[in-house]
Parts: sequence; structure tokens; C-alpha cells
Amino acid sequence: MLPAARLLITELDNEAKTTRRVLERVPQNRFEWQPHPKSMSAGQLAQHIASIPGSMARLAAQDGFDMSTRRWEHPPAESASSVLATFDEGVASVREFIAGLDESRATATWRRTYGDREIFAIPRLAMLRTMAFNHWYHHRGEMVVYLRLLGIPVPAVYGRSADENPFAQLPA
Repeated sequence: MLPAARLLITELDNEAKTTRRVLERVPQNRFEWQPHPKSMSAGQLAQHIASIPGSMARLAAQDGFDMSTRRWEHPPAESASSVLATFDEGVASVREFIAGLDESRATATWRRTYGDREIFAIPRLAMLRTMAFNHWYHHRGEMVVYLRLLGIPVPAVYGRSADENPFAQLPA
């Protein structure tokens, strides 16, 4: 496996654990809640976060993506269990995709366009790292804010939260 791919998979595995903990906290009975009329509902955001890993694999398998064809609706989540199932399947598929990359495919140019206009062109691995992973983390951060606003204990993400301190369990 390519060293860069190995690093991405390590990051994926670590971040997937954290993201799953965040998604597990989203209560199904609050899926319709939204902090603002322009915001996604909690269920839509949870479904979006859960679907990003699978979308990463599908997008990265192509040579690019035309944003003019993108649907901007976000479907609601059906249930808490379906959100987690979508997430787990997507993580497995993007992990498999990254692990199977050879040097040529990993470094091949991936293009984001809007119709005939090129927005950017970067190596496929760079697209995964920046556009896909960072996009995932951005929305996970949004969900953490939703949890706080809903009064749900926020899990530790990169350290302690006001509700969880993973360091308190470490021996002195």
C-alpha cells in the first residue's frame, strides 16, 4: 500500500471512531430540530455526515465532478440505526478504495468543474484529504454545536469537551 494511502487510512480510522460517537448521540426524536430556518435539520445533518465517507469513495473513483449537476437537497434520516449503517458502510467503502490505490491513480488529476468552467484540479489523494475529509470534519463540528444547543452531552473530539474528559481515566 502507498505510504500516503496508509496515512489517510490511519486518519480515516481514527476520525471514524470520533464521528460515530458524535452520530450516536443524535436523538432520533430530535431529527426534525434545526437551529435556524436556513440550517439543515439534525436528521438531515446526521444523514449528510453519515453519507460523506461513501460519497468520498464514489467521487474519488471518478476523474472529477461537475458541481452544476449537484442536487442541493439533503434527505432526512430515516432512523438512528440507518444513519449508523450508512456511515459504517461508507467508511468501509472509502477505506477499501484508498487501500486499492496505486501510485498512478493516487496522483492522477481530479477536477472539480461547474459546467465548462474548471474550479480546481488537484491530485486524487489531495482531493480526498482536503475536499472530502475536511468537508466531513466541518459538518461533524456543526453537529457538535447542534448537540450542545439541544442540551445533549458533547463527546470528546480532539481532547476533552465540557461533558467528557478522556484524560481523567488515565493513570496518574
